[in-house]
Amino acid sequence: RSSVFARFLKKAPKKTQTAAQVRVLFVCMGNICRSPVAEGVFRRMLEGVGLSERIHVDSAGTHAYHIGAPPDTRSQATALRRGVDLRQLRARRVTEADFAEFDYLLAMDRDNFESLLELCQDSALRNRVRLFLDFAPHLPEREVPDPYYGGPSGFDRVMDLIEEAAQGLLLHIREQHRL
Repeated sequence: RSSVFARFLKKAPKKTQTAAQVRVLFVCMGNICRSPVAEGVFRRMLEGVGLSERIHVDSAGTHAYHIGAPPDTRSQATALRRGVDLRQLRARRVTEADFAEFDYLLAMDRDNFESLLELCQDSALRNRVRLFLDFAPHLPEREVPDPYYGGPSGFDRVMDLIEEAAQGLLLHIREQHRL
C-alpha cells in the first residue's frame, strides 16, 4: 500500500457512539457490478480500521433493471478472490431520499453522475454527488468502466480501480470528518 494512505489505514480509536457519522452511497447503472463491489470493498476496509460503526455504506443503481437481484456472479467471484463477500447484497434503485440521507453519492461514471444530478430535486444537495475516481487522482482513468458485457479481465480492472479509489475516499473522510 502507498505510504500516503498508510497513516489513514490504522485502527480508529474506540468510541461509545454507534450512530454512523458519515454515510456513503456507491452508484452505478444496475447495482449489480461496480457499485456492490465498491460497497463490499469499502465496508471491508472500514472493518479493518475499526470505522464500520461510524461510516455507513450502501450501493444503488440509477436504473431499475435488477432490483432485488444479487450482484453479478462475475463480480462476486472477482471480489471473493480478494476476500470480499458480496453474497448478501441486493440491488436497489436510487431514491430521492438518498440525496438527503447520504453525505457522498459516488457515481462510477459520467453517465451515472449526470443521472444522479437529474434525479436530485434539491440543488443544495447536488454537491454530494461526485465521481468515485475523483478520490484516486493519481490514476489516469476518471471512470470505473462497466464490465457487464466484457470478459473476466474487465472485472479484475474494476476491482483494481475500486480498491485504489476506496483508499483515497477513506483518506478524505478521515481528514474531513476527523475520524
